[in-house]
Amino acid sequence: MTAFKALLFRDMRLAFRAGGGASLAAAFFALVSALVPFGVGADLILLGQIAGGVLWVSAALAALLSLDRLFQADFEDGSLDVLSLSPLGLESAATAKILAHWLTTGLPLVVLSPVLGLLLNLPAPGYLALVGSLLIGTPALSGVGAIGAALTLSIRRGGLILALIVLPLITPALIFGAGAVMDALQGTGRGAFLFLAAFSVAAAALSPFAAAAAVRLNLGG
Repeated sequence: MTAFKALLFRDMRLAFRAGGGASLAAAFFALVSALVPFGVGADLILLGQIAGGVLWVSAALAALLSLDRLFQADFEDGSLDVLSLSPLGLESAATAKILAHWLTTGLPLVVLSPVLGLLLNLPAPGYLALVGSLLIGTPALSGVGAIGAALTLSIRRGGLILALIVLPLITPALIFGAGAVMDALQGTGRGAFLFLAAFSVAAAALSPFAAAAAVRLNLGG
């Protein structure tokens, strides 16, 4: 097994352990989405109109829950120092961690989204757009979130600062993701979906390098 795969599987196992954050993120996503009808009321037409935006915001907030531990545990036990000197390199290590975060957090949110869309009375044409936009867009949440996690690495209990850094950066994903669902409901094309795909590809491609640079900064090298 290569070092990349070993790190990927290790981070995935840790994510599903008690306190790892993967199950917590899915539960938070479901809970927030379930609470919205109580606040908005029983207007099914209104719920259907806002379902895409509600689910995207819920998914973004759920993804934030486990980000603060993305590099923190390895930083505290010295593993990041070893990774920085290993042939694997910090860029590859950051890629493995981002992929592990998406597989254990982002992908479960995608799987849950149709059920929650039904709860929010999402019209039938919006389901494919919802699942597709989350599938394409959630890697951007993991990638941009990894950059924030790396920047706040040396700050104890930096979860609030992490959220303040990451939330403005993922705003385009929220706008285009919710817009893709709305475009599907209104039949106005795929412009928002294409912008979301472009943003996600750029974020996924650049985030390992930005996160690795931030880790090096915190390691003093």
